[in-house]
Amino acid sequence: MTTSLIAVTGATGQLGARLAFRLAAEGAEQVLVVRDTARAPRLTGARLAVAADYSDGAGMRAALAGASSLFLVSGRESADRVAEHRAAVDAAVDAGVSQIVYVSFLGAAPDATFTFARDHWATEEYIRSTGVRFTFLRDSFYHAMFPHLVGADGVIRGPAGEGRVASVAHDDIADVATAVLLDERERAHDGQTYDVTGPDAISMTDAAAQLSRATGRALTYLPETVEEAYASRAHYGAPAFEVDGWVSTYTAIATGELAVVSPTVRVLAGRQAQTFAAWLEINPSEWAHLRA
Repeated sequence: MTTSLIAVTGATGQLGARLAFRLAAEGAEQVLVVRDTARAPRLTGARLAVAADYSDGAGMRAALAGASSLFLVSGRESADRVAEHRAAVDAAVDAGVSQIVYVSFLGAAPDATFTFARDHWATEEYIRSTGVRFTFLRDSFYHAMFPHLVGADGVIRGPAGEGRVASVAHDDIADVATAVLLDERERAHDGQTYDVTGPDAISMTDAAAQLSRATGRALTYLPETVEEAYASRAHYGAPAFEVDGWVSTYTAIATGELAVVSPTVRVLAGRQAQTFAAWLEINPSEWAHLRA
């Protein structure tokens, strides 16, 4: 196991917190980079460092001082997210970080259907340009996404057609990240891009049926056209980039871009990835609001 200092961003979130607990269990030394220390986990071998956000250059450089590896969770969706990511990468390079493990997205590309996947591609390219060692974890949509797509009337609406998505559990991503960061084989994962998915690809109809079985409530999926999707979301008054992201969540599934099933969890974590059905059983609090 490595004895180097690992910096973990997003340590108060679903993914960063899971990783921090796993690293602590393995005896790794880590610094948890957070905005609010009150929400951060207190773990053996972990110190806390505060940065207002990724654009806080001075705060990020101070937080990353002495770290050899950085686990970089992507920032919240915003019009300036790529610039924020670049600022975080610049701070890491300035602080002497030698390895960045970046949480990207499946199929990241400049012309990806899912608009936020384009941000991930731009971030990947910027990390490559710095010359720092890197590993990209291209995650699929989270299992945890599905319960939040259900409307108050019990209907999931969107232009996903009969497309499929190999959604993945946060726990599986955290296990993969742990394996990458603590691998004793020197530079075994340098320059690698890993697709991180669940073990099978399901449709929105499948997701609604599995949620129905778990909740005891009749939940359904209603396909929309793209035009209908934009119209049904107009009342939120959200900025255009955000609505584009919401709608392209579904259209990327419709195109088949997210039907990829990868063995990464099995290969790196040493076990099969969780199915959506298994995730529902393990995480009832995530869908309790949908109960009959």
